[in-house]
Amino acid sequence: MVFVALFMMPFYYGSRARSVPEYLKLRFDEKTRTLNAVSFAVMTVFSSGISMYALGKLLNLLLGWSFDASILVSAVIVLSYILLGGLTSAIYNEVLQFFLIVFGFFPLVWLGLTAVGGWHGLSTQLAAISTTRGFPADAYTHAWRTMGSASQNPIGVEWFGLVMGLGFVLSFGYWCTDFLVVQRAMAAESMTAARRTPLIAALPKMFFPFLVILPGMIALVLSGAHGVGQGLIPAKLTAAGTPLIDVSGHPVLDYDLATPMLLLRLFPTGMLGLGLTALLASFMSGMAGNVTAFNTVWTYDIYQAHIRKGASDAHYLWMGRAATVAGIVLAIAAAYVASAFNNIMDLLQLVFAFVNAPLFATFSLGMFWRRTTGHGAFTGLLCGTLGAAVHHGLTLPAGASAGIKGGYLAVVHTYPSELAQTFWTAITAWTTCMVITIVVSLMTQPRPDEELRGLVYALTPRQRDSEHNFWKRPATLGVIVLVMTLLLNFVFF
Repeated sequence: MVFVALFMMPFYYGSRARSVPEYLKLRFDEKTRTLNAVSFAVMTVFSSGISMYALGKLLNLLLGWSFDASILVSAVIVLSYILLGGLTSAIYNEVLQFFLIVFGFFPLVWLGLTAVGGWHGLSTQLAAISTTRGFPADAYTHAWRTMGSASQNPIGVEWFGLVMGLGFVLSFGYWCTDFLVVQRAMAAESMTAARRTPLIAALPKMFFPFLVILPGMIALVLSGAHGVGQGLIPAKLTAAGTPLIDVSGHPVLDYDLATPMLLLRLFPTGMLGLGLTALLASFMSGMAGNVTAFNTVWTYDIYQAHIRKGASDAHYLWMGRAATVAGIVLAIAAAYVASAFNNIMDLLQLVFAFVNAPLFATFSLGMFWRRTTGHGAFTGLLCGTLGAAVHHGLTLPAGASAGIKGGYLAVVHTYPSELAQTFWTAITAWTTCMVITIVVSLMTQPRPDEELRGLVYALTPRQRDSEHNFWKRPATLGVIVLVMTLLLNFVFF
């Protein structure tokens, strides 16, 4: 988050960029902007589709509606308030949904811990499950102790893959370059407020694992160490209604239903509505945010730049609304793609690996190395995305069949898990983009420094914080965030 605040300075200097792709145009050239706009539009469609899929699964479970009907209802709800209120409605709804998520999930964690005997009971039972599955006893309760080898932890990834793939490339790529996130800070009233936004957000974000990870750990305990149908998490079903079987002959658990099933088991009737509202709020928030980002990028960075230049504001407003409808329709198609995964987080991280990972390399070089050229940025960004596709096409997670999960070119390596494959896909994309961008930039003519003022960190005037209270300044908040991060990592090492 501290790095995000640093990114804000050249990005927002002089209000020259209204979007992430537009910054790429100002810093590099039109072709780099267009490439990113197209890839980002695809990413927002998939991200919205993932949220729509989760919401459809929830309505199907609770109300007994067909999955198709559930998808359509969720699409209409989100489309209605976006068309009526636009970005403002999405932001206000996200704020309200944030509190609904907190108030809905906190009782779930409390009741769940009570059901398994508190933290001591949870860790004891997780230790038993861990050793049964061939992992060290503390594999589920400590973050770093089992990261020496991919075979020693349930994630199936070693420390370098986790730190570089998730901790650096995917995390920094998401928080620093994802327009869905950056767009919120762009609505701030000043530069200081924009830089302060991610730092303030980091404070509650550090405690969100207690609300979203603990329920998963509790669900694992309540499901037991073995088998399907013996515990909380049901099997994923085929179109014929039979359990889905992987290539190893084992039923595929539907982890997307872990939290809804936990709510149904632990919450009394009166509280169940609150918990389900929290789930609905979280999914609708993801859908609305990605759809508004999609219509912005389509309208300003693709349609206005290449299809219809110089039209009236009223025309672009109409196009933005049409893009919202189109984004929802495309998200419906993406929701059916998400059904191929038994954990939507795996698909979400895979999408980020294709789009955000190479973009993060492009942004980093563009902001901190003035020698980066437009030709270098475009070539690097394109090769980084292709590098992700090649790596994904040559690898496959254990137990998966060749297709959307990889191996569509050939299977030269099998990863222990889908997340391990995704982390290394992100590393491949970032490294490829970084190397190619540097090489091509050194071979091409850079822009003069005068054209890069306000776009490169070293050429951006340092602005004094407008906030007089020291505890509201970004620097102070950054120190607090760093200290708390180190403390939490020490506690759960």
